[in-house]
Amino acid sequence: MKKDNKVSKIIYIVIFVLSVALDQITKNMAVTMLDPGEPVNVIKDVFRFVYTENMGAAFGMMQGRQVLFYIITGLVIIAILYFLIRMPSDSKYLPIGIVLSFILAGAVGNLIDRVSHKYVVDFIYFAPIDFPVFNVADIFVTLGCIAFAILVIFVYKDRDFDFLDPRKKNDN
Repeated sequence: MKKDNKVSKIIYIVIFVLSVALDQITKNMAVTMLDPGEPVNVIKDVFRFVYTENMGAAFGMMQGRQVLFYIITGLVIIAILYFLIRMPSDSKYLPIGIVLSFILAGAVGNLIDRVSHKYVVDFIYFAPIDFPVFNVADIFVTLGCIAFAILVIFVYKDRDFDFLDPRKKNDN
């Protein structure tokens, strides 16, 4: 393994570990410091913390389908790891590697909740747009997917992803 490849992989691992830790620490704080149904206003009528237990997917959809969430999350984790492992060490791939590390961290953060609690702890709420309650892992997944789409559409070319084809030689 080339030195720059080792450095980029270490960067991805550090981002992943710190992001999962931040997600789990903030969820633990929500569990221990917030009472269900008792919101804590941070900015009146704008931003508040409110403890909720989400047994579904985003926006509370598909409540109680834990096995499906395990399967989907497992497939996402495998796909991201495959991408990161096969990705060349060229510095042009660093942005997409970082973005995928955040998405992976978000997926794992919510998976930890599903496995340990059978629900996901959500606690962040923006009142002006009445957006559903969410958590730090959701932020990583959402912003990571947006950044991934932007990178794929506007930065990288189709040939930049030839490394994903197992029939082609991978030089990392």
